[in-house]
Amino acid sequence: MLHAVVMAGGSGTRFWPRSTEQHPKQFLNIFGDRTMLQSTVERIEALVPAERVWVITNDKYVDLVQKQLPDLPTENIVGEPVGRNTAPCVAAAATLIEDRDPEATMVVLPADHLISDTDTFLSILKSAESKAADSNALVTIGIKPDRPETGYGYVEYDEEHSESHGDHEVKKVAQFREKPDRETAEQFIKAGNFLWNSGMFVWQASTILEEFSEHLPEINQEIEKLRSSLTTGSQKDAVDKFYHACPSISIDYGIMERSKSVFVVPGSFGWNDVGSWRAVYDLRSKDENGNVIETDHATFAHSKNNLIHSNSDKMIALIGVENIAVVETDTAIMVCNLDDSQGIKDVVNYMRKNDHLKKFV
Repeated sequence: MLHAVVMAGGSGTRFWPRSTEQHPKQFLNIFGDRTMLQSTVERIEALVPAERVWVITNDKYVDLVQKQLPDLPTENIVGEPVGRNTAPCVAAAATLIEDRDPEATMVVLPADHLISDTDTFLSILKSAESKAADSNALVTIGIKPDRPETGYGYVEYDEEHSESHGDHEVKKVAQFREKPDRETAEQFIKAGNFLWNSGMFVWQASTILEEFSEHLPEINQEIEKLRSSLTTGSQKDAVDKFYHACPSISIDYGIMERSKSVFVVPGSFGWNDVGSWRAVYDLRSKDENGNVIETDHATFAHSKNNLIHSNSDKMIALIGVENIAVVETDTAIMVCNLDDSQGIKDVVNYMRKNDHLKKFV
């Protein structure tokens, strides 16, 4: 059966000040009346019922996940005691799922992506599931690029190797490429066999655990201990010991870039990883001057291509400015150039180190 693993442990620093350590991006309703986590789970409910949905999150967000997803079994919400990147997250989830369902296939999804074409997305997941079950393959979802984007990693596929599963083609992955500079990104687009790396994966639980055995023996040792602990003690205690013993490494670097059995399903389904306030600006409807207004009280003079996001009753006026984001919460005001919104992470990191300012993070 198909299980879904939703990775929801991030702190969402690039969406400060809306996103804070106590209430990060995946738990916010940035688009519509549902949070990004709720939307992620609802998107896949036609394929995966609640009893087979797993959320891996930070310990301090477990209660928040339970509140937002009350239909999930309590044991399916797994709290990480420490952050160890995505490889231990996947390893723990695969071990727990295989313990319950030895024949399981699992789809791994970030909690904070936006997808507008759900039908196409689900169709692609079905094709990926078919490939994963058919040949013990590791399958990733690649996004057909529409511009030379420098903010995403890329998947290069073999143009000579193609097969069909369901309604979609499946390609053999040649290699993964890091985030490129502008010139390299343009070369990728011109080549025609590069896709954006979405960070979404499909594989059999047993298959990915075999890959850990081959490529990450340190984590595999802890997987074996986790398996044994699940039969003799509490799941929480077993998971905590597992995380504390694991090294920090990503699934991309630890497994995907090393495995010889990686495939990709190309797709276009209105995907955006919503990685910055710039992304929010790009996705929102705009007035005649290109301004995005997410407040009831704003006015502009000689200003264009700006974003205002505020839930307060204060009037916000922009005069003679362009390409600016203004985000206001009860405790903070953030103003940045939309093209430098990634710099918010630097500000947040600074505040975390400052005893006087860290209360605002």
